[in-house]
Amino acid sequence: MSDATYQGSTHPVDEVLPAPKLLTLGFQHVLVMYAGAIAVPLIVGRALSLPPEEVAFLISADLFVCGVVSIIQSLGATQYFGIKLPVMMGVTFASVGPMVAVASSTPGHEGARALFGAIIAAGLIGIFIAPFISKMLRFFPPVVTGTLILTIGISLMPIGINWIFGLQVGPTAPKIVDPAAAAWLEAARAAGDVPSSVALAPTVQNPLYAAGQNILIAVLVLGTILLVSKFARGFLSNIAVLVGIVVGGIVAAMLGMMSFDKVGAAEWFAVIKPFHFGMPTFDPIMIATMVLVMLVTLIESTGMFLALSDICKKPLEQKALAAGLRADGLGTAIGGVFNTFPYTSFSQNVGLVGVTGIRSRFVCVAGGAIMIVLGLIPKMGALVESLPTTVLGGAGLVMFGMVAATGVRILARVDFAGNRHNLFIVAISVGMGMIPLVAPNFNQWMPHAIHPLIHSGILLAAITAVILNWFYNGAAHVDEEELRAAGHVADH
Repeated sequence: MSDATYQGSTHPVDEVLPAPKLLTLGFQHVLVMYAGAIAVPLIVGRALSLPPEEVAFLISADLFVCGVVSIIQSLGATQYFGIKLPVMMGVTFASVGPMVAVASSTPGHEGARALFGAIIAAGLIGIFIAPFISKMLRFFPPVVTGTLILTIGISLMPIGINWIFGLQVGPTAPKIVDPAAAAWLEAARAAGDVPSSVALAPTVQNPLYAAGQNILIAVLVLGTILLVSKFARGFLSNIAVLVGIVVGGIVAAMLGMMSFDKVGAAEWFAVIKPFHFGMPTFDPIMIATMVLVMLVTLIESTGMFLALSDICKKPLEQKALAAGLRADGLGTAIGGVFNTFPYTSFSQNVGLVGVTGIRSRFVCVAGGAIMIVLGLIPKMGALVESLPTTVLGGAGLVMFGMVAATGVRILARVDFAGNRHNLFIVAISVGMGMIPLVAPNFNQWMPHAIHPLIHSGILLAAITAVILNWFYNGAAHVDEEELRAAGHVADH
């Protein structure tokens, strides 16, 4: 159905529903995206080694900016920003690998300032390159985008697994130093018998690693998600991950695994202040890394927007597409200013539009307003931060695994039988993406300045896939229908 059909009447996309219905449907969109929205600030906050109250702040800031950017994208801000379709915006998982690499190499407030500086710069660059993205689509056919999304999912899986069992280093490492041996070494060092450079290797099994109770909680969360997704219908099925997290959190609280002290101490209302960690710093290598993420995000968003225009039966003009992509860049820049991350349209919410048949963009405007309110309530961020990681791990296996599965679905459309070169593209690119996971110290002899760039398996896979596709297949034109089909695959 075209716009001409609605001449003289309001297109369903532009229909303003009654306020109670808007709020109810908007809250539904919030619930569908909530689990994904809170995952990234938890991952990055802990990678930065921030204290719990500042991780909680990152969660609140993320919810706040999710709301602001969703309103800009759905409602529109001048003719230059906003797709004006029902879109909910959230942090893209494509940014997690590079951000964790930055956070791991430079933790604390210094790393946060460098990270947010790179995000601001990438967002501003994204605004300017948005109109030219359509000319770059030929470098990102399904064999490249599918490989990239598959690598993103695989790269994220260790995070969910470590949430369940414990990190490989630190208090929850598999083995710890024998306390008796540590006491002996300390005494010997004080007596001057042992050089200060001598250290003990961990030899004792750590009871905190892979504790049975943690595994049972994760299995409960995973089991709940499976049962809800299989037997529930409609909206409840769409929020299976969130239901699993809630059930796991309740059981964990009953077992005394949660402390609500910080929730009680948190305020009921607080303004999200820009530059919370200080004025950002701008490192050229980190900026280059985040610009690559921004490029991938814009390509991903293009497919989503084309698919959404199909679902809403509202043809998408080039001018509107450019405005939507500019809003991605603007949202990312705003995210950097308010201490959060790169933003893109959330695929599960695009899918929800298709499931419910409610095409009004004002539903997502209402959802954005609800997200803003949640972000201004610090107790919400503190409550999420207080969840045991094992609860999030059970859900993380599903969330991150679904990202990988989406990549597989896109690759299912690639011609491997008629073009065996596509096999080489996928095989080598995924292998390159695995290097930082399997050999995290592979870069120890390389210049420290480029570590954030090469320590992200996602970026290594992206660069490899683009180059190999160009080498084997050239840069053939990718038509709009092919991109729209890829967007539809990601939505379901």
